[in-house]
Amino acid sequence: MRISPTRSPEFDLVIEAGRGLGRYWKDLWLFRGLFFFLAWRDVLVRYKQTVIGVAWAVLRPLLTMVVFTAIFGRLAKLPSEGVPYPILVFAAMLPWQMFSSGLQESSESLLANAQMISKIYFPRIIVPTSAVAVSLVDFLFSFAILLGLMAWYGLWPTWRMATLPLFTLLALAAALGTGFWFSALSAKYRDFRYVVPFVVQFGLFASPVGFSSTIVPEKWQLLYSLNPMVGVIDGFRWALLGGDTTLSPARLALSALVVAVVFTTGFLHFRRTERVLADVI
Repeated sequence: MRISPTRSPEFDLVIEAGRGLGRYWKDLWLFRGLFFFLAWRDVLVRYKQTVIGVAWAVLRPLLTMVVFTAIFGRLAKLPSEGVPYPILVFAAMLPWQMFSSGLQESSESLLANAQMISKIYFPRIIVPTSAVAVSLVDFLFSFAILLGLMAWYGLWPTWRMATLPLFTLLALAAALGTGFWFSALSAKYRDFRYVVPFVVQFGLFASPVGFSSTIVPEKWQLLYSLNPMVGVIDGFRWALLGGDTTLSPARLALSALVVAVVFTTGFLHFRRTERVLADVI
């Protein structure tokens, strides 16, 4: 944004975002209070004045678990890696719900905060990043239910659970990276917000939520592992369920590489779009 007083043509004041990453990181630190405020506001809006409130964060994965167990576990009789099929599905629903909710919330965040973005300066990337916080809160509620289900089935955590934060960070990075892409694209092209529900629906069946990765034929493993949530979901099952659950290092490494590429390119694309957001939003 360029401001030039009419009475002093020779005077020119330019207000713009940090021109380098160094200055940009400083801006992010200075506006950290805004990040926490927006995140807390989104959490309050999500759960305040709702009919079932927090229960919705639990009902979604539970109902999906019931449907997938009936279809894939009872009818198709797919293998469950030595653990009860409901637990296999619910353990996968945790990272998937965090990813899909984070993607949907962040992709709409710029449009939802259009008035604030058009009036004041702050690092715009705070908006989609804070929107993902709601999905993390849902994750914590669902995680408590999973621990209860594991106790019901007699499954107890092992040393592998210490690696769970790494897979959680990987899921958040995947949600943020795709969120950066779709929030920036939705701000410039409004029809992109209709693409997100399709991506989420397609990804649910393309990811190992209702099935185990062990059933994927070897010739499709490379293409299958390009889905960044494959390594995340396999990692969650391996860390939580123990038993015969397997984790392919090659598949995990490829998924992590895809997450890194999506996050980096999403961040860079958002930074380019950020300069004109106030004009196009």
